[in-house]
Amino acid sequence: MMYQNVRKQNEEIRELMNEFSAKMVGFYNNLHTKPVGRPVEKETWEHLEHQQIPENGRPLKEVYEEMQRDIYSNILLAQHPRSFSCVPSTASLLSWMGDVMTNAYNPHASCKINAPTADLVEKKLIRWMCDRAGYCEEAGGLFVSGGSIANLTAMTAARDTKLTEDQRSNAVVYLSDQTHVSAAKGLHMIGFGKNQIRIIAADEEFRMDMDALKEAVAQDLQAGRKPFAVIASAGTTNTGSVDPMKEIAALCREYDMWMHVDGAFGASALLSGQYRKKLDGIELSDSLSWDAHKWMMQTYGCSVVLVQNQDALVRSFAAHPEYLKDAETSEDNVEFWDLGPELTRPARGLKLWLTLQTLGSRGLGNVIDHGCGLAELAEQILIEEKEWEIISRAQLGIINFRFKGNGTKTEQELDVMNQEIARIVTESGFAQVFTTKLKGKKVLRMCTINPETREKDIRDTIERLIETAGKVQNY
Repeated sequence: MMYQNVRKQNEEIRELMNEFSAKMVGFYNNLHTKPVGRPVEKETWEHLEHQQIPENGRPLKEVYEEMQRDIYSNILLAQHPRSFSCVPSTASLLSWMGDVMTNAYNPHASCKINAPTADLVEKKLIRWMCDRAGYCEEAGGLFVSGGSIANLTAMTAARDTKLTEDQRSNAVVYLSDQTHVSAAKGLHMIGFGKNQIRIIAADEEFRMDMDALKEAVAQDLQAGRKPFAVIASAGTTNTGSVDPMKEIAALCREYDMWMHVDGAFGASALLSGQYRKKLDGIELSDSLSWDAHKWMMQTYGCSVVLVQNQDALVRSFAAHPEYLKDAETSEDNVEFWDLGPELTRPARGLKLWLTLQTLGSRGLGNVIDHGCGLAELAEQILIEEKEWEIISRAQLGIINFRFKGNGTKTEQELDVMNQEIARIVTESGFAQVFTTKLKGKKVLRMCTINPETREKDIRDTIERLIETAGKVQNY
């Protein structure tokens, strides 16, 4: 009876998924016409808040339709061409297709014996990404869920490579004031206290200030502390700035420190012929985090952690309990479960393989060039507006700017006005533009990396911002 019920349900799933696939193609083809986001209706929220898990279940079609109506239609469309906040999604239907296929087969991708061809493909992708970064033959890595886990994994390897247990409490790691918060979070998780994390001021271009870094290292050495790592950024979330890689690498070698690069967002510029040079020196780092779900058109979560010497990951994460002995292909073979914290893990890289095989590396390089060009277009438009100022010039697809008015408003009033401009435009659903804080000022920030974003979207969004500023100024 159970077998018959499953067969019947599977047929219903087939019909619903056929309908869903057609719906999603139409959805993506018409994203420009949809609002970036919309508020959840009170009735929908209350319904979900009071809904319980049923004891006997409900009809599949009813649940499917309810989830479409109440849940999936009430999310912010980060993949929308006019979603410019944070680092918006560039997810494509190609990646979604790869996700559906991979999840359907559900490979256990921690070791070769479970999914040999998936294992091979992920290893080929890791090697390809290492080559793009300029890493050596001993390099390796692992697909993980996102930049946070990539940073945590890399810094665990750094800790275990550079420090004895007795040295850990005296060690110091250096970050800039523009470094992503996930770096400090990961350091706390692996045992470093706040007093062991030095925040280095950024320079006028929002890069780690080398003079301040050198001074901090010298002061810590004089105080008997042990400088052990620097976390550089290849494309900060705020401004797209790239820290001075070669100078940081030289300092790390001088004092035997580990150099990690948080390239979660910006490392994808390695695929661009035009913008690759902005990351010069990244090949000198010891480790790198790189999110394919940020600028390589992948659905969440698809990220890698790369290291110059794969043995560093093995030393930190390899474990061989008796119940896994039969899954070991050889005593010398390194499995993915030896390289990171996960034992059971999905084959996250297969959707990226599908995308690359379909578009080619040049296709993704064009995506990078397109995103950077749109931010530069926004800068050109805003420079001509006398009541607006550029706070951080276009860098790797990100630009920061501010409404400054006619000079009659105080800095505090301008902060409030810029926050209000962002709120009104975002709540309208036409575009999503958030604020950040730079040089003590509240500024508007646009990240323009979506390959479906057109020049018209940039011009229309800036026009909306200018119109809204005029209204806010007259409140």
